Amino acid sequence: MARDTDAGHARFAKYVTSEKVSHLNHAVEHFQLVLDQCPVSHPDRATALTNLAWVRLSGYIRNRLQDIDTTISLFRDALALRPQRHPDHPLSLYNLTEALNWRHRKKRAAADIREAAQICHELLPLCPEGTYIRSIVAGEDCVDYVIGGCNHLPTDASDEGIHLRQVVLELCPLGHHLRPRALDKLSWALGSRFDQHGSIDDLDTSIQLRREAVSLCPEGHSDRAGYLEKLACSLNSRFDHQGKPNDLDEAISLHEEVLYLYPVGHIYHGRSLNNVGAILWTRFNERGDIHDMTRAISLYHEALILYPPGHPRHHTILHNLASALQTRYDELDVREDLNQAIDRFCESLRLMRLDHPERHRTAHNLSSAFCSRFTQTQKNEDIEEAISLCQDSLAALSSLHPDRHFSYMQLQEAYFSRYQILHDPADLSLAVENFRLASRHPTQGFPQRIIGAYNWTLAAEQHGHESALEAYSTFFELLDAHLATRSSATSRREAAAAFHYARSLPVDAASCAIDRDNLRHAVELMEQGRGQQWSLASRLKTPVEDLESAHPTLARNYLELSKLISNATQRRLTRQWEAAVAEIRNIRVFSRFLLPPHYEDLQVAARQGPVIILIASEYSCSVIIVPTSGDPHHVPLPSVTLVDLTNLKDRFARAIRQASRMNPVESRTDLIVLSRMIWDEIMLPVVNVLEHVLKLKRRSRIWLCPTAAFTSIPLHAANPFQTKADRSKEPCLEDLYIYSYTPTLSALIRSRQLMKKRAPPSFVAIGQGQPGTGKGKALLAVDSELELVHKLVPATANRTAISGDAATQAGALDALQQNTWVHLACHGKQDRTQPYDSHFAMRDAHLTLLDIMERDIPHAEFAFLSACHTAVGDEETPDEVIHLAAGLQFSGFKSVIGTLWEVDDAVAKHVVEAFYKYMFNMKEDGVMDCTKAAWALNCATHAVKTKVPLEQRMVFIHIGV
Repeated sequence: MARDTDAGHARFAKYVTSEKVSHLNHAVEHFQLVLDQCPVSHPDRATALTNLAWVRLSGYIRNRLQDIDTTISLFRDALALRPQRHPDHPLSLYNLTEALNWRHRKKRAAADIREAAQICHELLPLCPEGTYIRSIVAGEDCVDYVIGGCNHLPTDASDEGIHLRQVVLELCPLGHHLRPRALDKLSWALGSRFDQHGSIDDLDTSIQLRREAVSLCPEGHSDRAGYLEKLACSLNSRFDHQGKPNDLDEAISLHEEVLYLYPVGHIYHGRSLNNVGAILWTRFNERGDIHDMTRAISLYHEALILYPPGHPRHHTILHNLASALQTRYDELDVREDLNQAIDRFCESLRLMRLDHPERHRTAHNLSSAFCSRFTQTQKNEDIEEAISLCQDSLAALSSLHPDRHFSYMQLQEAYFSRYQILHDPADLSLAVENFRLASRHPTQGFPQRIIGAYNWTLAAEQHGHESALEAYSTFFELLDAHLATRSSATSRREAAAAFHYARSLPVDAASCAIDRDNLRHAVELMEQGRGQQWSLASRLKTPVEDLESAHPTLARNYLELSKLISNATQRRLTRQWEAAVAEIRNIRVFSRFLLPPHYEDLQVAARQGPVIILIASEYSCSVIIVPTSGDPHHVPLPSVTLVDLTNLKDRFARAIRQASRMNPVESRTDLIVLSRMIWDEIMLPVVNVLEHVLKLKRRSRIWLCPTAAFTSIPLHAANPFQTKADRSKEPCLEDLYIYSYTPTLSALIRSRQLMKKRAPPSFVAIGQGQPGTGKGKALLAVDSELELVHKLVPATANRTAISGDAATQAGALDALQQNTWVHLACHGKQDRTQPYDSHFAMRDAHLTLLDIMERDIPHAEFAFLSACHTAVGDEETPDEVIHLAAGLQFSGFKSVIGTLWEVDDAVAKHVVEAFYKYMFNMKEDGVMDCTKAAWALNCATHAVKTKVPLEQRMVFIHIGV
C-alpha cells in the first residue's frame, strides 16, 4: 500500500511538470489500488480517498478528465470520515469546496455555489489567522470566488435565498472589498420579499443594509451613486407604505445627490432626471407645492432630449411627462397643459406595441385626459375617444387581469363625465354598471375595490340612483373581507384607518335605507358598518374555532391565506382567499361564515328591552327602535341636523368644563338648558313611541345605541326640567326607564351569550392613587374608596384588594383575569388618536386597552371604572366606539360602568357607596347579579342628588347587560 502511494505521488509529480495524460492515468490507477486496500474501517481510508480525489480534480481542471461528479463524491466520503474536531476536518471542507467551485466554473450549477458558500461559512472560523490554510481559504480561489459566484445568482426572496445572502455577508467582514456588493444583494432579496409578503421589518432591514453599503463608499467611490440611488428607492417605498415625511425628504435629498454624481453626458443622467421628477411628483401629491410639479415637468423635458425617438425609454418619458402635465392642469386649470398632456399620451401610445404590457395604463391616462377636456369643451369626439380607449383596453386584457379593475373605473369616469354634460340616464346606468364590475373584479386587491365602492356610494347619493344601497352593501362587504384577513384588533384598526374618509358611511347607509322605507336593512347596515372591529372580531372568533374542529384542512387553508393576504400586495391571493371562503360557505352549517347577521339575528339584542339606535347622517338624523318582536320603528327627528348635534356636543363640553370650576351648590344653568334640548328635540319623540306605540311600562329596561355625533352627547341626561300644575316634576328619561348603552347590537348579544358560562363570584378592588411620575396627579380619595367598597361587597364574594406598590400593570392585569368582578379607582386616559393606547395609570406603567383586549377573560362579569374618560370614543373614528369600557366588554365583562368625562374622586365616592348598597341589597342576602347594575346606578344617581352636582351624576353610564 505504501509502495502504491509513493508511486501515485511520483506519477502525479511527473504529470504536473509534463502534463502527459499517461502519467495522470497511472497516478489515478495507483491511488485507486491504495483505496481498494483500505476498507471503510481502515484508519488511512480518508487519506486514500483524498489523494485519489485530488489527482482526479487536477485532471478535471486541465480538461484531461470529464467526470467531476465521482471526484466530488470521493471528497464527500473523506469528509464523512473526518467529522468536526478531527484535525483534518477543515482540510476536507476546503477540498470539497474547491471541487464544487471548479464544477461551478465549468457547469454554472447554482446548487454548487450555494453549497460552497455554506461550507465556507463553516470553514472560515476553523482557520486561525496567520495559518497557511487560512491564507488559501480566504483567497481569491476559494471564499472570494464563492462570494462572486453567489453575487451573480438571480435574486431569490425565499427564506432559503435570504439565508444564503446572510451567509455570504458573513463571509465579508468589515474591510472586505466585496462587502458592499454582499450588502446590496441581501438588501435586494429582503426588498423582494417585502414586495411579495409586505413585512415592513424586511424593508426596514433592507434600508439599514443599504445605508451601510453607502457608508462603505465615500465620496469619489465609483459605486457610491448606484448605492445612493437604491437607498433612495427603498426609502420611497417605505414612504409609500407608512407615509413618514422624513423618508420622503431623505429620498429626495439622495436622488438629488445622485443627479449631481451623474452629470450631463453620463450614461445614467437621463435615468436620474426621471427619478428626481418622479419623487418630486410624489412630494407634490403629499404637500401640494406646485413648484415641485413644475420642476418635475422641467426634468422630464430634459430627460426627453436624452431619450429621443427610437430610444427604448422614449415612450416611458413621454408618458411620465404627460401625466405630470395633466396633474398640473388639474391643479392650475391651464388648458395648454391639458392639450400637451393629450399630445404626449397619444405619441407614447403610438410608439407602444399592441401587446406591450403597459399599453393599457397609458390608454387609461389618455382616456382620463380626454374626459377632462370634454368637460371643458363638450366636444363629443373627446368623450367618444375616452370611451373607445377603455373598451380597447378591456378587449386586450385577459378576463382575470388585475388591471381590468382600473379599466372599469376609467370607463365609469368617461360615462359619468358625459352624463354630467348631456344628462342621459343611460350614461348614469353605464357608469354604475362599471362601478359594479370594478368593485367585484376578483383579482384586484381589496383596498382598490373598497375605494371604487366608496366612490360608487358618493355618485349614487349625489344623483339619487337606485343602486345606492347596493353600493353601501358592497363597500361594507369588501371592508369586512379586508379586515377579516387581519389577525389582531390593532392591525384591523390600522387597515380600517386607511379608509378614514368613509367613516360616515354606516350612518349614511342607514339614512339611505330609511329613505327607501327599508328599516330592517337599515339596522343590518348600521351593525355591519359600525363597530366593525368589535363586531367582526366577535363574528370571527367562534366560527373559525368551530371550523377548525369540524374541517381542519379548510380552516388551515383559510388562516394561511388570511395571513398571506394581510401582509401582501399580491392581488392573486385575493381571489384565492375569496374562493376559500366560498368553499367554507358551501357547507350548510357554515353558510353564514364571516357574513354579517340578518335583522332577525340582531333583534335578539332587544329580548329584554328595546334597543334605540340614534342615527346622525349628513342626509338626515333619526332614530330606529328595535322592539322585542316585530318590525323596527322609525322616529324621524326633522328639526335635528348633523350640524346641530355637533354644536350641541361642543356646548356640552364647554358646560362640563365650566361646571367643574363651580361651587357644588351653584345652579348648573347651562347643563339644565342643554339637558332640556336633548329631551325636547331627541328623546321626547322616542319616549312617545315607547309609551304609546310599544306600550312599554315605566321602569322597564331600554338600551341606547348612539352613532356618530350622538356618541358624544349624554343622551341619558335628557330631562324636561319642568313642573306640572300639581307642582310635581315632569319625569325625565331616568325616571321613566332603566337605561343602558351598548356599542353595537352584536356586543349586547355576545355579552348575554357569555352569561351562560358563569363562574363562582370573586371581587377585586384595584386602586392607584399615587401613579408613577408623569402619569397624573395624586388621587387622595382612592384608599378611602377601596375601604368603602370592601365594606359594601358581600364577604361571600371572596373579596381582595390591591393598591399602592402592588397596583402595577402586571398586578392589575392578573387581577382582571383571575376575578369575575372588579372595581378600578385610578386615573383613566382616553387616547383619541391611538385608542388602543387608552389606559389606566398604574404604579409602574400604563395598563392599556390593548393589554386588556389581548387577554381572554370569558368568566368576567362586572367592572366599575371609577376613573376619567373610560367611555369616550375615538376622535378619528367616533363610530368605532373604541374606548376603555367597550374594550372591557369586548374582553368578556358583560356589565360595565364607565365615565364620560373627568371624575371628582372626592365626590364620586357618594355615587360608589350608593351604587353598591343597591347592588348588594341586604334583603337579597348580597346576591351578586351583574344584570342589576343598570338599575343600581339609576337608583344611586337619584339617591345622591343633594350631595353630588349634576355633572358628576351624569358622568357615570352603564354599558352591557
